[in-house]
Amino acid sequence: MTPDELFEAIAADLAPRGATTGAMFGSRALKAHGKAFACLKDDVFAVKLGDATPAHQAALALSGAELFDPSGKHRPFKDWVAVPLAHADQWPQFAEAALGAQS
Repeated sequence: MTPDELFEAIAADLAPRGATTGAMFGSRALKAHGKAFACLKDDVFAVKLGDATPAHQAALALSGAELFDPSGKHRPFKDWVAVPLAHADQWPQFAEAALGAQS
């Protein structure tokens, strides 16, 4: 499954809970209540998990994961984690956690 196909599958799974698709930082995004909680930037899935939450710590513990820096100017968002394609099997669980954090 390509990153775009996985993004579409996650969006479809979360739609019954109020998630919608949109754009953020020039990338495809998932939103709830008008606010982005996840986005696909190239082959990286970035999720807003909340700084120091268990989900945030679990995501950062993954090999290659890092704080999300959409500008590329070394100003990462402390609440967001960029999860690489190597861990795409975990993208759905992080999207669920991010959506739950929006409620």
